[in-house]
Amino acid sequence: MSKVIVVASGKGGTGKTTVTTSLALALSRKQNKVLVVDCDSGMRGTDMMLGITDRLVHDVSDIIAGTCDFDDALYECPGAKGLYTIAAPISAEDEVSPQVMKQFIEEHKNDFDYVLVDAPAGLGTGFEAAAVAADRALIVVNTEPISVRGGINIREKLTEMGIEDQRLVINRFDKERFISTKLYEDLDEIIDTVGVRLIALILEDVRIPALAQRGALATNWSSSGVVFDSLVERINGNDVALSVKL
Repeated sequence: MSKVIVVASGKGGTGKTTVTTSLALALSRKQNKVLVVDCDSGMRGTDMMLGITDRLVHDVSDIIAGTCDFDDALYECPGAKGLYTIAAPISAEDEVSPQVMKQFIEEHKNDFDYVLVDAPAGLGTGFEAAAVAADRALIVVNTEPISVRGGINIREKLTEMGIEDQRLVINRFDKERFISTKLYEDLDEIIDTVGVRLIALILEDVRIPALAQRGALATNWSSSGVVFDSLVERINGNDVALSVKL
C-alpha cells in the first residue's frame, strides 16, 4: 500500500524542500518507486533539486486543466531509478485547490510505494492542498524560536485535519551555535514545545544544500546522505538509533 507523506514547516528557510528531496532519494535507493509532488506554487524548487529543470515543460496544473496527460508531467530524476517528480505551477495564481489535489493524489498514489508532498511554508490553502491526502507528516524545524513556533502551528493544523501520525525533523543543527545562543536548555525542550516525537536530527552540512541547488544530490550521495538512510528506516518502523550522536 502506498504511503503519502507531507513534509511541512511553519516558516521558510528551514530546509524543508532539501529534506523532501533527500528523503525521496534515500527511499529510491532502497528500490522504492517514489513520487515527489511539489505543492509550493510560485516558489517551486523540487524540479531544480532533482535535476529536471532543463526538461520541464508541464506541471501539475496542466494535468488538472487537461492540457496534458499525467505521464507528460511526470519526470524521472536523472541518476535515481524509480524517483519521479511533478512540478508545482510557476505562478501562484495556478495553485491547485485542496479538493482537487486530494482527488489527484488518491487517483495516482497506488502507482508508487511512496508519495512525498512538499508543502509551501506556513499555513493557507497551499498547505491544506499538500496535506489533505497525507497519511502522515514530517514537520521540519530549526533550533530557533520563530521556527519552533511555526512547527506548533503546523502540528495544530495537521491535527485539526485529522492527520495524527506526525514526526519532527530538526534540520540544520549546529551544536556549537545551539549551545552558544542559549535559546533552549536542550533539544528536549524543542521537542516538548512543538509537541511532536522526534524522528531525525540533521546536522548543518553545506554539502547537502549545495548539491541540491545544483541538482546533483542523486549522483553525489555520500556520508551526508547517511542521516536520510536512517530516516527511511525509522519511517518504516524499524528501531534504529538517530544517526547523529550528541
